[in-house]
Amino acid sequence: MSDQKRLFLVDAYALIFRGYYAFIKNPRINSKGLDTSAIMGFMNSLLDVIKRERPDHLAVCFDKGGSVDRVEMFEAYKANRDATPEAIKLAVPYIYEILKAMHIPIMVKEGFEADDVIGTLSKQAEKEGYKVYMVTPDKDFAQLVSENIFMYKPRFGGGYDIWGVPEVLEKFEITDPLQVIDFLGMMGDSADNIPGLPGVGEKTAKKFLATYGSMENLLANTHELKGKMKEKVEAAKELGILSKQLATIMLDVPVTFDADDFTLDQPDIEKVTELFNELEFRNLLTNFSKTFADENAEKVNSIEDSSDDEPKKSTKKAPPSTEGQFDLFAAPGTGSITDEAIASGFKNIENTNHFYQHINSPLSRKILLQKLLQQKSVCFDTETTGLKALEVELIGISFSFEIGKGFYVSFPEDQDETKTILEEFRPFFEASEIEKIGHNLKYDLKVLSNYNMPVKGNLFDTMIAHYLINPDMRHNMDILAETYLNYQPVSITELIGKKGKNQLSMRVVPINDQTEYAVEDADITLQLKEHFTSELESGNVTKLFNEVELPLVSVLTAMEIEGININTSYLNELSVVLTDDINRLEKNIYEHAGEEFNIASPKQLGIVLFENMKLVDKPKKTKTGQYATGEDILSYLAKDHEIIRNIQEYRQYKKLQSTYVDALPNEVNPKTGRIHTEYMQAVAATGRLSSNNPNLQNIPIRTERGKGVRKAFIPRDENYVLLAADYSQIELRIIAALSEEETMMNAFKNGEDIHASTAAKVFNIPLDEVTREQRSNAKTVNFGIIYGVSAFGLSNQTDLSRSEAKELIDTYYETYPKLKAYMAAQVDFARDHGYVETVLNRRRYLKDINSRNAVVRGAAERNAVNAPIQGSAADIIKLAMINIYKRFEKENFKSKMLLQVHDELVFDAHKDELEIIKPIIKFEMENAFKMSVPLDVEIGIGDNWLEAH
Repeated sequence: MSDQKRLFLVDAYALIFRGYYAFIKNPRINSKGLDTSAIMGFMNSLLDVIKRERPDHLAVCFDKGGSVDRVEMFEAYKANRDATPEAIKLAVPYIYEILKAMHIPIMVKEGFEADDVIGTLSKQAEKEGYKVYMVTPDKDFAQLVSENIFMYKPRFGGGYDIWGVPEVLEKFEITDPLQVIDFLGMMGDSADNIPGLPGVGEKTAKKFLATYGSMENLLANTHELKGKMKEKVEAAKELGILSKQLATIMLDVPVTFDADDFTLDQPDIEKVTELFNELEFRNLLTNFSKTFADENAEKVNSIEDSSDDEPKKSTKKAPPSTEGQFDLFAAPGTGSITDEAIASGFKNIENTNHFYQHINSPLSRKILLQKLLQQKSVCFDTETTGLKALEVELIGISFSFEIGKGFYVSFPEDQDETKTILEEFRPFFEASEIEKIGHNLKYDLKVLSNYNMPVKGNLFDTMIAHYLINPDMRHNMDILAETYLNYQPVSITELIGKKGKNQLSMRVVPINDQTEYAVEDADITLQLKEHFTSELESGNVTKLFNEVELPLVSVLTAMEIEGININTSYLNELSVVLTDDINRLEKNIYEHAGEEFNIASPKQLGIVLFENMKLVDKPKKTKTGQYATGEDILSYLAKDHEIIRNIQEYRQYKKLQSTYVDALPNEVNPKTGRIHTEYMQAVAATGRLSSNNPNLQNIPIRTERGKGVRKAFIPRDENYVLLAADYSQIELRIIAALSEEETMMNAFKNGEDIHASTAAKVFNIPLDEVTREQRSNAKTVNFGIIYGVSAFGLSNQTDLSRSEAKELIDTYYETYPKLKAYMAAQVDFARDHGYVETVLNRRRYLKDINSRNAVVRGAAERNAVNAPIQGSAADIIKLAMINIYKRFEKENFKSKMLLQVHDELVFDAHKDELEIIKPIIKFEMENAFKMSVPLDVEIGIGDNWLEAH
């Protein structure tokens, strides 16, 4: 290995923006509502470089005030850029603080860009014998590459490419890296608003450089060019020279490379830990700890118990406090940074007083039961052999009703013995006066149902509570404990290992470790309950929690336990039919393309469509450089090209076959012979339920083959039929009621076809003269308006041109002025309050509603309009489900509610009860929530789901 010292110069903003947009679809929001995506993305990249390269010297370079010289040369330089997103503006001061705590120098000079700072420092360090690596994805830096200066370029998907002189020459097809400046000057740069030469793209620039070698030589020989290109280039000579100047990285910024100042030093672990804890960076803190562990372990401060005793191991039990409450904030001491629980700065089981007891005899169980029956609230948590609640066996149950204390009842492998021991606790589980607390209680209720053990009394689920308090944050218990209690629970992987074939069963874990782990969960959940009770109140969602979300836990539990019957032999037949369809489409696609290729490969498909077949002049490319072939691209081309329609159909059938037709039989529970989907109650920020394992909400129903999948869902037996009850246009009814748009309200009240009615109003024609196409266009606008459909979007979804689509939208708003006013009022409310609400006060927080970035702000504005509509529809169907469940329980019907799919409920309806339950279901759904517009429910009956729907 070379002894030559290495300097790494990091382009700060390039990595900050890259980090922010990497999380754009799933932003990292902490419990304080701060978007930490940019900080997390940047720090992950920085730590990755340090871990991989262990550089001798390192600095992070920032812009400040833009490039004064370039703006003087060209006033419009970078003038077209969107405002920096608020999340990035807020991120930079935090990044500065973290870098200072890590003792990493920050290089910044007022009036200069980071490119110029890096360029100047690179050349200075090279003269002093250093190898320099510029950490940036920005291709402009290639002009600086030399024998000892390299680009260290992050790759999408992870890893880095190192560009030296050979890589730059090959990439740009040039003979000297300095020609990159000419290349950039010729092409221009839309991001920096560098004009370039008109009509010159990447290929033409490379061609010019191969022929003339430089911008100046090209401009001196324009007489050799032909046609319009000659005219354009000759007319833009001054622009060409200016563009080259703008693209040139400056090498004379008043900054100095001092090797001593740039040495990668020991970080201030305590300060970094404090900052990461404030930002709630759990995994990043572990990453940081591991990055600096090898060299710095002995220097790191860590956390230990505030007493003089040794920190407690998981096999020991600490004596209980006389007050039953402990000081959970530990004082700093010394230790090793390689121990995650210690280095993190969190409280944990080893440094916190607690009393967790294993209950393992008939007498101790009897005493525990007596204690439980004296409580008003008890937290409990089950330990099982796996994750599938309806297929697992019980290993233990932990109980806690006093902070810092808890008890663990273990169960043997023998299931008869387990049932006998569990039976002793029936008085507790059936005590309706005792509140039962848990985290993701639905799982525990399902586990106990395997042993015919119902759980009665009020529930308090901390996962659901936090979902209402902060819907955009993750809700798992470990995260919540760290965020709200500054406590890091024992990880399950510490006991049984990571997921995979080598993962152990909890049964083989020593009983003392089982006890500590299990009771800690119950204890922490009890503490979270205390914390969340007041947060629910302050967020004005206590009523929603108590009257909707908690009762729904029992409803969903019953539905998931019930499951639904499925015709597997029919699915096997359908799979054969789909295979024939897929083969037919594959043949058609190959015939149109004139060659065979992998249709499932976006890369190969892009080459066939856009290079070989040349379906469009300027095909869009992805960030990785390959042609974009997503559904949005194909939909735009489908009208004009049969091959595209065939590809779309091919994709639909392949997905249908793999996701449903072939997969559903594997989801059948071996004990029940039925499919038991799981309803995720704390996922969608709008309040909608989502279905999982398997997902029954995304079965396509617009195609014949998609509809065919629903045919596979059948009644329990010959005594039952499937009943499907579906809200008719509930979202349109809600928006009509909330906006108080009389024209639309009257259409619903009079039982008119709302789409035909809208078409009549918008096109100003009698209702009976509305054509099918006009109704279809009105329907598209009706539903699209909730999601902020644009003229471009509407024209793509219809046969209308862009201008016709715009005219239709404008006319629509003129026809329904109150609707437009309501939408504007929602946006204004969101700007003032930071959230919008449903009819039941469910909040959707919109952190970007006042962003200066038009794209980011636009997305938040659309959410401000559609979240109350979607969320209100979700609230209403939840109320209906609760009321129907109560009625069915009270009447002790054999009929059961099985599925909730968007605005539809599906039931196993006993034939003898059919005429009794139909009016009950219709009444409860239509009267779940009273509005100024009537709700309408359509009911269908059938021998399978397709027939019933």
